[in-house]
Amino acid sequence: MLDLEDLQTFVEVANAGGISPAALRLGLSKSIVSRRLVRLESELGVLLLARTTRGAALTEAGVAFREHAARVCAEMDAARETILPAGDLRGRLRIAAPLSFGPTHLAPVLAELAMRHPLLHVHATYSDRFVDIVGEGFDCAVRIGYLSDSNLVARRIAPIYGKLVASPDYIERHGAPEKPDQLLSHQALMQGTEIWQFIDGNKTIVVHPQGRFKADNGTALAVAAAAGLGIASLPDFLTAGYLESGALISLMTQYPLPTAGLFVVRPPGQHPVRKVQVLTELLVEHFG
Repeated sequence: MLDLEDLQTFVEVANAGGISPAALRLGLSKSIVSRRLVRLESELGVLLLARTTRGAALTEAGVAFREHAARVCAEMDAARETILPAGDLRGRLRIAAPLSFGPTHLAPVLAELAMRHPLLHVHATYSDRFVDIVGEGFDCAVRIGYLSDSNLVARRIAPIYGKLVASPDYIERHGAPEKPDQLLSHQALMQGTEIWQFIDGNKTIVVHPQGRFKADNGTALAVAAAAGLGIASLPDFLTAGYLESGALISLMTQYPLPTAGLFVVRPPGQHPVRKVQVLTELLVEHFG
């Protein structure tokens, strides 16, 4: 008889592309994951994975079985949710969240979610890189910024406001820009090769800033700005303390930044998983 836990483990291995990443997602040792796969293969009488020194790949039988196994697991999850007492959640919720926002602002909400639902396993991954939530097996992601078009389903939780900032020391040495085009003669602190946008009445001005200091984390850019390295375009939740202390000052306030947003995004599907729905409602409760 097939074991549902073994089926779920196989689906996770298939989605993750190997035993090691699947074990990491599941929070299990590789030996337990391997043992479950062997047990499932023994029950089915076929090899689902071709194991090599580089990892594991799905066999032809594994590819054919994967879709059926995923459907069974999804149906069982849905069935469990329908018979749980109202408000009860169980299982695992994997969330991707930004490192610059998650540990300080999101972590208390996730802790409250776990306290309210003792049977729910909450697994959060904090990173400022763009996470492929479908390919990496996340139930949802919390994102900040301006969402680009995608096939993901997004729910806007709250507006996020930002400012252009620099240290008094930098302004003393280099002067304060008064118009967007003057930023091209300044050192910009950036995450990559992004564009900066500014509102001028009913139109948007786009600037392609240049700079020698880059970091993939907003907190690091705020620190660099306070150190006098250049000008940064950052959300208020990262700069509020610096502005209050005078370590940073706000620039070009007559050209405000477009309002960004706090979003929950999830894989496409007709109905959101109840766990994601409950998290979304809790985020609206805190930030909306």
